Amino acid sequence: MSEKANPTAAILIIGNEILSGRTQDINVKFLAERLALLGHKLEEVRVVPDVAERIVRAVNELRASYDNLFTTGGIGPTHDDITSECVAAAFGVPWEKHQPTWDAMERHLGAENFNAARQRMATLPRGAVPIPASVTIAPGFSIGNVHVMAGVPRIMQAMFLALEPLLGRGRPISMRAVHGMGVKEGSIAAGLAAIQQRFPMLDLGSYPFYRETGGGVAIVAKGTDTAALDAAIAEADALIAGQGIVAVRGEPGAA
Repeated sequence: MSEKANPTAAILIIGNEILSGRTQDINVKFLAERLALLGHKLEEVRVVPDVAERIVRAVNELRASYDNLFTTGGIGPTHDDITSECVAAAFGVPWEKHQPTWDAMERHLGAENFNAARQRMATLPRGAVPIPASVTIAPGFSIGNVHVMAGVPRIMQAMFLALEPLLGRGRPISMRAVHGMGVKEGSIAAGLAAIQQRFPMLDLGSYPFYRETGGGVAIVAKGTDTAALDAAIAEADALIAGQGIVAVRGEPGAA
């Protein structure tokens, strides 16, 4: 593809269960990693409740601001699964029976089991293109630059992998990291700022960590220029070593 800025992306997480703390979201990590491989720059993640006007407003704001919007949650059969009809409202199109999906679900489930609740999952915004999933008969869907997927991680991942070949690509976004036990953020702040100034095409950050054996700081660089990444992380390595601390490449291990 052309060397324009990498495509931008946002994620909209929909569901009261996330906001209540009952369910811990793990979809963002998967999507962020896959999008980076595709060269899509994830710039915003937003969480909204199962409230129609909030969903419609967020969909319209995010699809206008980014090249692609990925939503998770709210496409099941229950009363609070309202994402599909909200996306239809956001686009100003009818929410209607999608005949191929309807027929496929009815065949798979049997007419006696294809009740009104399940029929909701075969009702899509007009013009939507289904996103199949290898683990379920009920699809997600794309309309415009909005890609609507399930909230259950296993199903969402299957949907995204089916969608992935259809997405545009940019230069893959890579990451380099180095860390040191005993490093204090305040002691490296000025040096890290200087590295960032020398490599403005990269995103550099420092991230404290704490373990039973002690704490430290990890320095992480992200970007599409691998030569710049290697050079910047080498300077970060030297910055840590300048504190009299052994610099270790990569992220710190789990606690």
